[in-house]
Amino acid sequence: MSGYIRNRELGGAYFFTVNLLERGRNDLLVRNIDSLRDAVLATRTARPFEIIAWVVLPEHMHAIWKLPEGDADYSTRWAAIKARFSKSIAPGEFQNASRLEKDGRGIWQRRFWEHTIRDDRDLQNHVDYIHFNPVKHGLAVRAQDWPHSSFHRFATRGVYALDWATPPDLPDLHE
Repeated sequence: MSGYIRNRELGGAYFFTVNLLERGRNDLLVRNIDSLRDAVLATRTARPFEIIAWVVLPEHMHAIWKLPEGDADYSTRWAAIKARFSKSIAPGEFQNASRLEKDGRGIWQRRFWEHTIRDDRDLQNHVDYIHFNPVKHGLAVRAQDWPHSSFHRFATRGVYALDWATPPDLPDLHE
């Protein structure tokens, strides 16, 4: 077992990257977006947290959560989301020897990456990163075109203009 130590701040805000085990051309997350939403909702009901921003891509996702005061247990929440989602998906994925030994499904990478949000500027940089990610990966031409993102909530609240991160030479199709 490695000596990996996660940073924990009671009531903190965290940026996460969570990946499927087989990143290749896997579209499991967007193909099963309703199952993922159900897993998140059930987990938030059992162990509340605030979703500040989120984007779901075909084989990974990024999120920023704010945990309740006195709470720093994001690992249990991620484990619950992964387990609930995995149970909702029909078996059939590749399982390596290690997964078979541990009776794992082989859907998720075991670990996830977290970063403690330090201040308002760090928060804004990570929110922007989340919302630009579908454009970065070539999944959308504009942030507003990706349906599995909190960008739309931010645009509705006036945090972003609808054409935020739109290439300057792209015509506005919404006029």
